[in-house]
Amino acid sequence: MEGLVGTSSWAGTNVLITGHTGFKGSWLAEWLLLAGANVSGLALQPDGSSDLFDALGLADRLAGHHEVDVRDAAAVARVVAAARPQVIFHLAAQALVRRSYREPLATWQVNVDGTLNVLEAAKLAGGLTTVVAVTTDKVYKNREWEFAYREEDELGGHDPYSASKAACEIAVASWRASFGSQDGVRVATARAGNVVGPGDQSEDRIVPDCYRAWRLGESVQLRNPASTRPWQHVLEPLSGYVALAEHVRSGRSPIDACNFGPGSAGDRSVGELVGALGRLGTDRSWTMSNEVHPHEARALALAIDRAKLRLGWEPRLDFAETMAWTDQGYSAAPGLLASVVREQIHAYVGRIETGRR
Repeated sequence: MEGLVGTSSWAGTNVLITGHTGFKGSWLAEWLLLAGANVSGLALQPDGSSDLFDALGLADRLAGHHEVDVRDAAAVARVVAAARPQVIFHLAAQALVRRSYREPLATWQVNVDGTLNVLEAAKLAGGLTTVVAVTTDKVYKNREWEFAYREEDELGGHDPYSASKAACEIAVASWRASFGSQDGVRVATARAGNVVGPGDQSEDRIVPDCYRAWRLGESVQLRNPASTRPWQHVLEPLSGYVALAEHVRSGRSPIDACNFGPGSAGDRSVGELVGALGRLGTDRSWTMSNEVHPHEARALALAIDRAKLRLGWEPRLDFAETMAWTDQGYSAAPGLLASVVREQIHAYVGRIETGRR
């Protein structure tokens, strides 16, 4: 299926995805396999945060499936040396804000040390390797303002998760300046907005929480219904990661970091998101949680001008389509999740190839 990603350049390419057993990692692995890439993966054993890895049968279809903790530098180095990747997509992370309050040290270790272990492994392996290290839209020092954050804005973080990802950005920038150019490793970071779509079963994420409650005939409990986020279907940032990897790999003018989000049209409140999903079914309600919760930002938006101007990337799905595509997966009959994923990949690639939004 050459050209499925929107370009034929991925056929036969050796790719390593860290975090390939998770939600975004499984989607990316499937997409690149369909594009003809030789995909290997490095991650913890699947923990139930995604139905996709097993549904797609990825363990038997990958060139290599390695259950490794990214904090284990020696094990990471062995996997990278064996896989000889031309491109590494580093998605492995502790990605939950509320868990980071419970496990702050582990969050910092996974998100900072783990990233540096991947970069060092790529350096030790030799050859020319492109690394796209995925961080988050929460790396910016949140001022609770109405403006969208740009790549040049100040980094920071209130909670351990956000702070660890901001620290990861600083660590990558230092590593790139110190070692990247001389050791053949080209690295850029990708900062994506809140991702939704079929197959996510993570704790403390609003869409999985909604469907878990609704399947039990219950109202979903919302912590902050007025909080706004840049919601986007999972294929949107993944197409951005691919475009960024292609740009960095080509040796064109360097891009150190890039935002991927839906633009202002996709910046909606949690209440709007849940309301939109609720209208796609029956008996789907929400109520306000009365519990006391840790601090979370109220407003967050990303500027995507750099991605548009430098990469030619843009979002392809509007908010209503994002909600409909998401509901299609959660509402599918048992056993049809893999089919939904593949159909959505094909439909999305069709939009890339035709330039249609």
